[in-house]
Amino acid sequence: MLTLYLGNKNYSSWSLRPWLALRQLDIPFREARIPLYQPDSASRLLAVSPSGKVPALKDGELVVWDSLAIGEYLAERFPEHGLWPSNARLRAEARSVSAEMHAGFAALRSQMPMNLRASLPGCGHTPEVLADIARIQAIWQGLRQRHSQHGAFLFGPFSYADAMFAPVVCRLHTYGVALDGVAACYADTILALPALQAWYADACAESEVIAQAEPYRQG
Repeated sequence: MLTLYLGNKNYSSWSLRPWLALRQLDIPFREARIPLYQPDSASRLLAVSPSGKVPALKDGELVVWDSLAIGEYLAERFPEHGLWPSNARLRAEARSVSAEMHAGFAALRSQMPMNLRASLPGCGHTPEVLADIARIQAIWQGLRQRHSQHGAFLFGPFSYADAMFAPVVCRLHTYGVALDGVAACYADTILALPALQAWYADACAESEVIAQAEPYRQG
């Protein structure tokens, strides 16, 4: 069985991406959570991930690290689940917006770190962050307008692109960001996923001792 190594669910936005894809598509896996910001965190992470970071996916002797690389591996390992669109042009576009999410939006990451237990409306709404949010909304609006007849997600059916943007949906919810119509409907769709609700429940149930020791800065 696959094993997915995660950080704390309250903070680890990168861990959420492959976890959500696996749960949403009912792919069996075992999760192993490694608390972050603890004295032994670095050694425990290096024991399972060459980069010393989460997420990391173990499949037999193979270890895949980095959330986007894990998505690519899962798409090849389980082609029947359609983690990328079947159409080559749409697949290229899905990979492009996922890569933009993976590498970009530095202001949003810095000023609105993931913290699912918090409610921080109005915090972090700098001009740079608002510019990032405008770009994200434009991506969501454009894709939903083109693919709404095929399903409720960015490319119609759920894809890894939705998993890549799910942590942003969580951040915007935490920081009370008002979204426009199409983008707001998409964010509500992601937040309502039973898999994401399960992640939220786990985040709220994490040890309060650990939670108090951790900052809420996480990529």
